Amino acid sequence: MITPDLSERTALVTGSAKGVGRELLLSLADCGASVAVHYNTSDEEAQSVAEQAAELGVEVTTVQGDVTDPDAVDELFDAVENELGDVDVLVNNVGAFAPRHWEEISFETWNRVLETNLNGTYLCAKRALPSMREREWGRIVNIGYASADRLLVSPKNFPYFVAKAGVVMFTRMLAADTQDDGITVNAVSPYVVENSDEFPDELPRGRPANFDDMAQALRFFLDEDSDYLSGQNVAVDGGWRPERV
Repeated sequence: MITPDLSERTALVTGSAKGVGRELLLSLADCGASVAVHYNTSDEEAQSVAEQAAELGVEVTTVQGDVTDPDAVDELFDAVENELGDVDVLVNNVGAFAPRHWEEISFETWNRVLETNLNGTYLCAKRALPSMREREWGRIVNIGYASADRLLVSPKNFPYFVAKAGVVMFTRMLAADTQDDGITVNAVSPYVVENSDEFPDELPRGRPANFDDMAQALRFFLDEDSDYLSGQNVAVDGGWRPERV
């Protein structure tokens, strides 16, 4: 696996108390990064991840906050900066999922899916950028969805598809807006991951993406030799090419 040297970097992975976020954070700690474990309600899980990361010999802190709340985002970044320094690597992983027909989704859930996936990505990136621009170095990686750049939609889980399409568009816009600042902005977009809630009858290559597949793509964008790659979206989907979702 690609192993970028992140020993002088601080990484924040949103939603890293469990699931994909947890594994991505531990992968960055394994590359030497100081890491901030972010959670909203999963306090015990966050503490457990922090302990695992500390065993890798890096500095660790935990930060709590709702990424859809601008004030909470400011506070969680302040906490990271006070404990570990400015954020060099931001992975926007938080994103609610609602695998039900759109008419069965409550308005509250509809908004929560859109806000956590898209607004949270926007708010965290906006908060991270000033110090990245000042230092002329930064890496932002947003977690998308494998069909988002094709605008494929379904009545089931519709707000998630809309939000992830927005994440990909935001990634491209932000890459263009930071091209002279020493910052890269990219997306990693899985189809089905090993911890997914649902699995289709047929999977590309006979299996879902595992956590190492996701970490490999993330590490690729963080490698120093990838500094010309920005605005890209890597689909971690095993070659999945659907006509519909």
